[in-house]
Amino acid sequence: MPMHARPDSRPLAGRSVVPPRWMILSRHQARRGWHRISSRGRALPDFVVIGAQKSGTTSLYRYLAAHPSIVAADTKEVHFFDVNYPRGLDWYRSNFPPRRQLERLAGRLGGRVLTGEATPYYLFHPLVPQRMHALLPDARLIVLLRDPVDRAISHHNHECQDGFETLPFAEAIEAEADRLPRSSDALAAGDATPSAFRHRHHSYLSRGRYAEQLEAWFAHYPRERFLIMESSELFADTPAAVARTYSFLGLPPHELASYENLTSRRKSGIEPDLRRRLYEYFAPHNQRLYELLGTDFRWEDRAP
Repeated sequence: MPMHARPDSRPLAGRSVVPPRWMILSRHQARRGWHRISSRGRALPDFVVIGAQKSGTTSLYRYLAAHPSIVAADTKEVHFFDVNYPRGLDWYRSNFPPRRQLERLAGRLGGRVLTGEATPYYLFHPLVPQRMHALLPDARLIVLLRDPVDRAISHHNHECQDGFETLPFAEAIEAEADRLPRSSDALAAGDATPSAFRHRHHSYLSRGRYAEQLEAWFAHYPRERFLIMESSELFADTPAAVARTYSFLGLPPHELASYENLTSRRKSGIEPDLRRRLYEYFAPHNQRLYELLGTDFRWEDRAP
């Protein structure tokens, strides 16, 4: 046998070859390093899905990224304007495609090509509207709103499954007011403080007070920059909701091969009495939202 021959000369086709972890990490680090070096030539997002968490943003972003005129960010949730803000603008740009890539694709398609990201913590984080407007004053902003009771339950399930919550739901919402920071100053350095961590992970009821969050955004962006949909609209008629979103972004219609719902986490319920009390808690906040948007989502009709 020649010295250079493989002892097993069977072709590799059909055989599973998994590179070692160090090689995968090295490739990823090299790629990210190149993206940082080339960041000045990279695009900034044309649109951002800003929330709300546990409202279908993962599914919606996947549908958007499937449009031929959208090139997605390296990761759905970049978390720049909230927890990664201290990393700076070059780091943020490194998450997006080169402008030349978008220009070449636009030339082939004969129309605009967009890029964007989706970080649902943005809607709730009090420092994000001002930060984002300073960098992206012309961005289009997409908001999905879910029944706040169902959203809170799903949020708690999520945190328990990820190991960030140990309290049962009833105890967690009782403790929320004491857990969350009293001032936005604690959030300035991202997740660097315990109170900032709790603001991100333990804000079950607070995130469902949508009106106060949207009012903060409306103070920086004109209303026509927003597309606000209720989550049930997205999942009741997904093709129509996605088409509406494409239109809002100024893109031509595009029919997807499938509209898979990517919400797959285990679900759990709560006692009817607690659910009823939560609907009573959210009633004034929901009414404030309906008046702000001129739309009644009729979430109270779902109370037991």
